[in-house]
Amino acid sequence: MQAPKNGNIRWFMLSLVFLATTINYLDRQVMGLLKPILEKEFDWNEKDYSYIVMAFTTSYAIGYLAMGRFIDRVGTKIGYAVSLIVWSLASIGHGFVKSTLGFIIARSTLGISEAGNFPAAIKSVAEWFPKKERALATGIFNSGATVGAILAPLLVPFILGHYGWRETFVWIGALGLVWILLWWKFYQIPEKTKKLSPGELQYIKSDQEGKTEEQSKVPLSELLKYKITWSFAIGKILTDPIWYFFMFWLPAYFADVFKMDLTKPSIPLIIIYSGTTIGSIGGGYLSSLLIKKGWAIGRARSFTMLLFALMVVPVMFSKYVDNMWLITIIIAFATAAHQGWGANLMTTVGDKLPNNYVSSVIGFGGMLGSAAGIIFPLFIGIVLDTFKKAGNINGGYNIIFFIAGISYVAAWGIIWLINRKKTA
Repeated sequence: MQAPKNGNIRWFMLSLVFLATTINYLDRQVMGLLKPILEKEFDWNEKDYSYIVMAFTTSYAIGYLAMGRFIDRVGTKIGYAVSLIVWSLASIGHGFVKSTLGFIIARSTLGISEAGNFPAAIKSVAEWFPKKERALATGIFNSGATVGAILAPLLVPFILGHYGWRETFVWIGALGLVWILLWWKFYQIPEKTKKLSPGELQYIKSDQEGKTEEQSKVPLSELLKYKITWSFAIGKILTDPIWYFFMFWLPAYFADVFKMDLTKPSIPLIIIYSGTTIGSIGGGYLSSLLIKKGWAIGRARSFTMLLFALMVVPVMFSKYVDNMWLITIIIAFATAAHQGWGANLMTTVGDKLPNNYVSSVIGFGGMLGSAAGIIFPLFIGIVLDTFKKAGNINGGYNIIFFIAGISYVAAWGIIWLINRKKTA
């Protein structure tokens, strides 16, 4: 069925999800950009910082499962709103803490509540888009993560330079409270949206099965029967920790290795995170295009994910590159590939399962991915501290980049093995 020419409400709803995801990543990026200032303020070493990152990832893991189940029970509108209100207040709260313990508490609260973003976002896409458009829609909203990452290096130095690090947390955290007003006024599921044309509703439902929104509780044991639950979880376990490294340590990497001044707009970071926007939308567009050309849905997703997995491999060879702009391009390709990979990985859940299972499965896989990310920051902290003491911190970063280079191909191979038989 062709898309209706006069029906665009689904894209407006997607824009709200895009804005929420932008705010989500803008909030979490502030800490990484302020790391050098906070290290001096609170006398942190790399291991201290890794404990704070671990607090975030641990709570994020717990929050993924809890928020996914919560959103499936109360619905997308209420679940998303609760998640964003809490994480905005937690982000603001960073500006009032006076100790390392205070940061651990603030990051933990942020992690639990921010974990609701992707389960709610994927559920919204499943409600508002037919399968052939879902990867593109996911890529678009997922690009909000990179837009947030681009805005952070621009906004944080400006606010920091004029007001200070405490005010930086407060002003950026307050953006989410503005979003709540838009979300609550405009968002509904398709069946309850008065301005939705019959033609667009029919198009949305054209390849969907069952009801759009079912708030009945689905037992976790039921979710674990499906191969897609486990393949999604494996993909998250092997690649989420790498993304956390790209998010939380890249500013410090450029400051440590290339002496970049983080109190000024960071051009390499802007280039890197701009590339991820292209990767996210391009990844969703590519698999959607292949489906429209007649490829089977699973084959289109798998091919696209393999392509992006291979794009990460060059970061393995970072130790042979000493030019800041060349390494910026290599990392930009890797982070763009992650977003294209993630857009397709998340979409596979909605491809295979009923809508009322989606947030719970996203939450379960996200929990395991974040659990893997709990140990990895500690490993990073130990490696970087060891190499820093030896006067070769770049060697520590090279080890992390090597691990990153092999993780995505390994993840794709395991996912292919799990799903090669056409069963649930």
